[in-house]
Amino acid sequence: MARKGDLDRIERPDIEIGASFRAKSLRFEQAPEVDVEVRGHPDREEVTGSERENLPDEVEPGVTYDDVRVRWKAAARIRPDVTQ
Repeated sequence: MARKGDLDRIERPDIEIGASFRAKSLRFEQAPEVDVEVRGHPDREEVTGSERENLPDEVEPGVTYDDVRVRWKAAARIRPDVTQ
């Protein structure tokens, strides 16, 4: 999980993908398996992660979480090649 503001630390990214949602209540029957991988130019700055309210990093099956907010983002900026 990112600290507040960490997801926005890259100014003017070359690529950005994001999603957000709110829920009055949310319950998982089983813990989700999540994996995010960013590939690309080796000289890049990137950020991926989520900011969550009332939802832990590791959710527990069968637990109902109330007043949930989640913001997820992946962003990258390719650093210019200064040798050219």
